[in-house]
Amino acid sequence: MRKVILRDHRSIAPFNEPARELSVLAKPLWLHQRDILATYTTEEYEVDSVAEIGAERVETFVYRDNLYFDEPFIQEFLNRAKKFGKACQVAFELDDPAISRHAIFLQRGIRRQGNVFVADLWYYPYGIEPVVRPLLIRTEPREVGFYNVPTHMSDVYGDLVYQLPTKAFLSIEHWIHILIANVMFGVFSIGARFEQQLEKKFGLNLRLLWQGMLERRQVLTTSELVQVGKNCVSDPTAIIQGPSLIGNNVTIGAGAVVGNCIIGNNVNISQGCQLMLSVVGDGTFLPFRAAIFETVMMEDAMVAQNTCLQLCVIGRGTFVGAGNTFTDFNLVPHIPIRSHYGGQLEATGMPVLGGAVGHNVRIGSGMTIFPARMIESDVILFASPERRVISKNVYYKDSDHFKIRDWERHYPRMYPPRGSED
Repeated sequence: MRKVILRDHRSIAPFNEPARELSVLAKPLWLHQRDILATYTTEEYEVDSVAEIGAERVETFVYRDNLYFDEPFIQEFLNRAKKFGKACQVAFELDDPAISRHAIFLQRGIRRQGNVFVADLWYYPYGIEPVVRPLLIRTEPREVGFYNVPTHMSDVYGDLVYQLPTKAFLSIEHWIHILIANVMFGVFSIGARFEQQLEKKFGLNLRLLWQGMLERRQVLTTSELVQVGKNCVSDPTAIIQGPSLIGNNVTIGAGAVVGNCIIGNNVNISQGCQLMLSVVGDGTFLPFRAAIFETVMMEDAMVAQNTCLQLCVIGRGTFVGAGNTFTDFNLVPHIPIRSHYGGQLEATGMPVLGGAVGHNVRIGSGMTIFPARMIESDVILFASPERRVISKNVYYKDSDHFKIRDWERHYPRMYPPRGSED
């Protein structure tokens, strides 16, 4: 089958890169897409529009390169599309919980068409055709709570919940979608699918129980649920719970806790660190007592001691200093957390939300960052009285490195906006 990729050149703030270059499950989005589709396609090429696709009458799969999808979703779509035997486009019910609760905010790629949502993903059995039919796919979500707080701070039950798709799909047009793709629709959904399998497969329960007895471990810490790469070192006092995936050459120090995470290669997690429901890219470093919860760290990033990140996205090559706190809870009830998209503020659909830090950023110690704030790539923030509280987005023009003499020589810009001469 021929695969045609529609390029999406829009840059995602604050990273100043298109979605395809950003990290999803510890690899670039384009590579994640290619790995999932490798067993279904035999050739590929990229175009800027459907009009550029050749008229050959061959089986063709077309998708926009800012889309996130997982293996169960693609398997469901392609199997049903081939049985259908006609040109079709992916569609979702208007009341699909995962789409309506999480995926439709701050984006235009998943859009209403009649009585369904559609997106830029098509299947053509005999080459490009002008007429396509919507093919309805259900994400089959599982409702899972992630916080239980006093009722006056959330809903009547005191629960904050996610609708976790077991067949995930998302249009990445904002940094929050990077968070959702990695965490809610990524590691959290992997856990939801595992729970689904436990409910259906009695034999799996027996195998996990036997593995726990064999290894003399609690079930969630056995090798069935914690996959560890080569040349890894873990202190005996560290706790690692699955489902988790740990890459090669990883070091985990004494007293560290890792729960339901994806850890890349060459990662150093020092003493007393806490990682939960997070994705950590290759070459990252967490010194002692750093804590991340539902957070994404891209390649070669560093979060220093006593810093707490919750529901955040940290770009590649970025340093976050000691004692920083990214706040995530909206203190004013019934007022939605909003973020910039398309030049205006829009609701994020998130009851709790951290912040986003671009690539190649340096942040000093002891700062407090308000929810949903962005710090653009290549920014330096010195620890100073006027920088203790970050209440607004910080752009490159606001960077403290401009205070340095000969700053161009000391700190050249690496990630200017696409199309910019800066």
